[in-house]
Amino acid sequence: MLKQFLSKLPRRAAKVDSSDSAHSPDAAHKSNGRSPASASRSTGPKRASAAVFPASVIGGIEPLMPFKDVSISEEMSLFVSKLSLCCVTFDFTDPTKNTMEKDVKRQILIELADFVSSGSVRFTEPAILAMCRMCAVNLFRVFPPKSRPKLAAASSGENDNEDDPVFYPAWSHLQLVYEILLKFVTSSCLDAKIAKKYIEHSFILRLLDLFDSDDPRERECLKTILHRIYGKFMVHRPFIRKAISNIFYRFVFETEKHNGIAELLEIFGSVISGFTLPLKEEHRIFLSRVLIPLHKPKSLGVYFQQLSYCVTQFIDKDPRLTSVVVGGILKYWPVTNSQKEVMFLGEIEEILENINMAEFQMIMVPLFWRIGCCINSLHFQVAERALFLWNNEQIVGLVAYNRHEIVPIVLPALERNAHDHWNQSVLNLSLSVRKMLLDMDEVLFLSCLAHSQEEQERMRREAERRNEAWARVESAATRQPLVGNIAVLVTPLAASISC
Repeated sequence: MLKQFLSKLPRRAAKVDSSDSAHSPDAAHKSNGRSPASASRSTGPKRASAAVFPASVIGGIEPLMPFKDVSISEEMSLFVSKLSLCCVTFDFTDPTKNTMEKDVKRQILIELADFVSSGSVRFTEPAILAMCRMCAVNLFRVFPPKSRPKLAAASSGENDNEDDPVFYPAWSHLQLVYEILLKFVTSSCLDAKIAKKYIEHSFILRLLDLFDSDDPRERECLKTILHRIYGKFMVHRPFIRKAISNIFYRFVFETEKHNGIAELLEIFGSVISGFTLPLKEEHRIFLSRVLIPLHKPKSLGVYFQQLSYCVTQFIDKDPRLTSVVVGGILKYWPVTNSQKEVMFLGEIEEILENINMAEFQMIMVPLFWRIGCCINSLHFQVAERALFLWNNEQIVGLVAYNRHEIVPIVLPALERNAHDHWNQSVLNLSLSVRKMLLDMDEVLFLSCLAHSQEEQERMRREAERRNEAWARVESAATRQPLVGNIAVLVTPLAASISC
C-alpha cells in the first residue's frame, strides 16, 4: 500500500489532468471524507487536481527524505516535493482504510510544520505556489446542506444552540494543514509582495466559505489565520472587509444560518480598534447597515458578546455615534423575546457607562420610555434587569442631572409595579428605586406622583365612560325588533335567554 501511495506522486506537471478541479464538490468530499459514494468508487488514495494552482515541476528528490539529510540548496526542492505528496487525500469515514498511508502523510505534515516554523530558508515563488495548492486541495471543500435549518428549529421552539458540536473525522490531517498555513503566513521568510499573487481574492473567499464549518476547532483556526492574513497583506484589507460584510448581509436579510458569525465578529473587533480618525464613510455604513441589523436574528445569543464588543469599539472611536447605535437598538428591540430583551438591556448599560452628556440627552426620552416598558414587563427577569440599571452610579448620575425629563417617564411604571406586580423581588426593587428618586428630588417626585395619580384617575373615568356608552348601545340594540336581514348586537345574557 505504501508503494501505491508513493506512486501517486505528481512528479510531472505535464501528466496532471487539468479537467479535475480542487474547487469542485467531488474534490471537496474527497478531502473531508464526507461522501460515501466516492468511498465506494475507490479503495486507494485520491490525487487532487492542480486546476486551482498550476503544478510545479519537482526535481528528482525523494519526498520521504528528512530535511536534515539534504543540503541547504536542496531544502526548498524537498519542501515542494513533500507539499506535492501531501496533495494526496484520503477517506476518513472508514478508520481501517489506508492506515499506513495516512500515518505517512501525517508524519510528512509534521515535518513540514517544523520546517516552516524554523525559518531557515526564504520561500521561493514555486514553494509559495506549492503551499497554496496543497492548502487548497486539503482544506477547500463544499459543505453539504444542513439537514435541519436553524430557522426551522427556532420556529418549532427548540434551542438549536445547545446542540453538540460536530467533529470532522479528518481533523487529524486538517489541523496540521491549518497549523502549516498559519506558520507560513506569519513566517518572516515569506515575501508578502510575492505571496499576494497566490494568497489572492479567490483564495481568501474560499477561506471565508470555510467559516460555515460545523467543527468549532476549524473555525477557531480559520479565525487566527484570516486575522494574520489581514495584518500581513495590506492590499487585501478592503476586500476582506467587504467579503465579510457580504456574509453578514446574507445572514441577516436572507438565511439567518451561519456557523461562523461569532468568529467573524471577533476578527472585526480587532480590525475596528485599528481604524483611524476621522472614521471613513465605509466604516460608518458598516456600523449602521451591518452591526446594528445583526441585533435582529433569533440566534443573537450565539454571537452577542462579540457583537456588543464591536459596537462599543465604534463608540469608543467616535462618541458621536452613540445616538445612531441606541436608535438602532431601539428599532430592533425584541418586544416578544424576553431573553433577547435581557441582553439588550445589558448592552444599553454598557453603552451608558461611557456616554457623554450631549449624546445622552439626544436619546434619553425614547430610551427611558422603553426602559419603563421593561420595568412593567410580566417576565420578572426583564423587569429585574431594567431595575438593576439603577445600581450603576454612572447611570444614576445621568438620571439625576436630567431628572426633570426622566422621572416623569419612569415613575408611573414604578408605581404600577409597587401596587400590583406579581413578583416579590421586582416589587421590592421598584420600591427601592422609587425611594431613590424621592431622595433625589422630593419636590419633583411629589409633583410627578400627583400628576401620575391624576392621569390614572382620568384614564379610569374615561374607561368608565366608554363602558357606560357601550352598555347603552347594547341595551338599545337588544330592544330593536328583528326585521329582515338587519344585523343586531346580541348580548350574552340575551343569547342565554333566547336559548
